[in-house]
Amino acid sequence: MLKPEILDPQGQAVLTALPRLGVNGISGVRQGKRFELELDGEVDADALARIDHLASTLLANPVIEDYVVRVEPARVEE
Repeated sequence: MLKPEILDPQGQAVLTALPRLGVNGISGVRQGKRFELELDGEVDADALARIDHLASTLLANPVIEDYVVRVEPARVEE
């Protein structure tokens, strides 16, 4: 996500469009991006450290963006 102090014109465009779409009661919109990585094997401290390094050097621009690394359970395909 963009840091709070960085202007977000895409978020502002969405916020402006919401009333025209009949959506009210929203006071702010921030637009961002998300990457989902699937790991082979266990998610341990070493794997999380490698992913954090990957996020800070390749996936995010830490000058203008904040990022979060989080682990979610794998989805079971049926």
